[in-house]
Amino acid sequence: MRRLVLTLSLALVAGTVQAGPLDVQPNDRVLGRADAPVTVVEYASFTCSHCADWHLNTLPAFKARFIDTGQVKLVFRDLPTPPVQAAATAAAVARCAAPERFFDVTRALMTGQAAALEAGNAGPWFQSAVAVSGRTEAEISACVADPATLAALRTGSQVATELGVQSTPSFFVNGKAVTDRSLDGLSAAITPLID
Repeated sequence: MRRLVLTLSLALVAGTVQAGPLDVQPNDRVLGRADAPVTVVEYASFTCSHCADWHLNTLPAFKARFIDTGQVKLVFRDLPTPPVQAAATAAAVARCAAPERFFDVTRALMTGQAAALEAGNAGPWFQSAVAVSGRTEAEISACVADPATLAALRTGSQVATELGVQSTPSFFVNGKAVTDRSLDGLSAAITPLID
């Protein structure tokens, strides 16, 4: 796993952006039905404590209320924050998971985030993510080393910059920035669009 961390070099430079910046992109990871009438785009980092809090404490109720009912699709996009190397490696590990396991990996990373950052040892943190990824460690390592994985992270960061995203987590509901990331705040932005 140490090799995996060392193989990922993050040089966030310009990449190619397709369609509108808040349209669902081919590289996006999406939770929910493709035809859901409302799209919530989240910019998050695996080293952001506020992101972990949202994923562990708000997402379950948000999912039950909006995603499981087919009203909303959640688009997860990476925006690595300090320590950037750990965040980018975690993002790459998640991106390299079997697509249907992405949100399982996200939960594992968000759950183990505080302990990993406090210990200063990301190896067990990444191992917990690989364990639920639906892929072998060798498959994850090869994917993390693939230039296409880094390109996808670059593209996501470029789009975030274009949108003026300055912190994580940041949310957009059908293209409009929403600053209140609480369940009530997001509900206030979503409910008028589905009633």
